[in-house]
Amino acid sequence: MESLVRSSLVNYAPASNLMHNEKIREMMAAGETVFHFGFGQSPFPLMENAVEKLKKHAGEHAYLPVAGIRELRESIRDFHQRYDTITVNADDVIVGPGSKELIFLLMNIFEGDILVISPSWTSYKPQVMLSGHEAKIIPTSYDSEWKITPEIINEFLKTNDVSETKLLILNNPDNPTGTHYTKQELSKLSEVFRKNKVLVLADEIYARLTYKGNEFVSMATVYPEGTILCSGMSKWASMGGWRLGYHIYPPELSSLKNAVRGAASHTYTTVAAPIQYAIAEILQDFNICDKYIQHTNRIMNAVGSYCHSELESVGIKAVLPKGGYYIFPNFEILRQALKKRGVEKCEDMVTTMFNETSVSVMAGGPAFLRPENEFTVRLCYVNFDGEKALKESYRIGIDNPLPDNFVHTLCTPVHDGIQALKTWVTKQLSE
Repeated sequence: MESLVRSSLVNYAPASNLMHNEKIREMMAAGETVFHFGFGQSPFPLMENAVEKLKKHAGEHAYLPVAGIRELRESIRDFHQRYDTITVNADDVIVGPGSKELIFLLMNIFEGDILVISPSWTSYKPQVMLSGHEAKIIPTSYDSEWKITPEIINEFLKTNDVSETKLLILNNPDNPTGTHYTKQELSKLSEVFRKNKVLVLADEIYARLTYKGNEFVSMATVYPEGTILCSGMSKWASMGGWRLGYHIYPPELSSLKNAVRGAASHTYTTVAAPIQYAIAEILQDFNICDKYIQHTNRIMNAVGSYCHSELESVGIKAVLPKGGYYIFPNFEILRQALKKRGVEKCEDMVTTMFNETSVSVMAGGPAFLRPENEFTVRLCYVNFDGEKALKESYRIGIDNPLPDNFVHTLCTPVHDGIQALKTWVTKQLSE
């Protein structure tokens, strides 16, 4: 029987992070001890009053406007004017059932090449393939903190066959590396983008999880006419299961906005009504949002810094994470020791690591657009009781620092997992 699947999807596979998480969750449910560093889901409870607001609107059941109710789009406008100091028109906002769906629709209607940075989030390239495009991969390295630079972009455009129209996906802060672009870096990149007619899908889903919040600068600030801002509620607001994301289009790209909205009307139709009304109210309470962001950020900063310093103490190279849930360590120091054991590919290293330590991480490799023999892994440091940690942070007060033993006592699974990993690394180097 002939294949019923498009030939361009021969090597297509389900989202590796989701499949990995399902497998590990099954093992944990069966009573097995696993230090789960493989999935990036917020550990924290919802913000104060969020559940009550959803209950309040549970009776809303009508079909709503495709782009979202005006109250919600105006709340998103005000939210970004406050936190990113950018001017947003509510009519330029499209709300969808998660930012992933909107990214996919944009790719489907876009005419031109789509540029994806390596390493990248696991779904960017598969979505490019699903939309019928070929992903153009821009490699980066640890030496540039896994960031693209004007030099990297210029060299890429000079040495690759790309179309006149180009869309670059820029995740900031970044998944999987935790790296972060400064305003100066973004400004220099914007000059190259303007010159070469590169549009940017600025995936800023982790923007409010920049550990030093005042350091985050939206790409839309320095390149307003060519940036589509992508964000949502899944990460900073711990609402992954609520499934609400959005895009903000500049007036110059209204043709793309209108086409995405049209595609939305033929696919998801509208975001669930109770969710829209509840989040419209949640985003209006800046005091509660501020408090939540400040406390969750400082907890994640403490955990990320702990993972970085502990891994580096045994020779593992990694960029200090500046936001989000992730660190992207390179275990190259183990190359010779593991080669003696017949381990030369990252996936094999990760399997060996798990079998001997119960530490579960995701191999860098093809899933993150890295070479299969590169010893990079994505480590998500969110496997702890976020409700307990957040309650203690509130008790301490935002004006007082977290104690030095906070990660050990309040984020114990992360602490224990990192210590198990350190012990394993040290053992490999000593044998």
